Amino acid sequence: MKSNKAGIKKEKRDDRHEELENQLRRTLADYQNLERRIEEERKLLGKLSAVLLIEKLLPVLDNLENAQKHLQDSGLELVIKHFKEVLESEGVTEIQAKGQEFDPRLQEAIEEGEEDNKVMKVVTKGYKMEDRVIRPAKVVVSRKNVDLNHMGIKEESSTNA
Repeated sequence: MKSNKAGIKKEKRDDRHEELENQLRRTLADYQNLERRIEEERKLLGKLSAVLLIEKLLPVLDNLENAQKHLQDSGLELVIKHFKEVLESEGVTEIQAKGQEFDPRLQEAIEEGEEDNKVMKVVTKGYKMEDRVIRPAKVVVSRKNVDLNHMGIKEESSTNA
């Protein structure tokens, strides 16, 4: 009888030991997931902070470039070049727009021209950081001739029948 009770106690201890080991493994896995999630959020916060700062600096770059158009100063040209290098080191690139097909994801049309859906003029340069647009390029876009009948839209006539 004594050995039977001792066997049951040992079995209960083994079950409790196994249960505690499983809890420890789950807790450790939860902690590792939490650490990973915190690190990802920290990186995201850093990128967001960088984007917010860059958004504030882009008008300064615009002003420097506009001043350079009028002054043609070699010192100012060096400052602009260095400014752009710093932006590029942070992954910021200028959105190339002039002569390209209009892309509403990268560009904002502020005026229409006469040709066929091409960017005719860049009014304000656009920038992106990796795949995220920081500021869309403000452009003059040529009007695309759209065949409304082909799209299933009936054109209303201005004369009454």
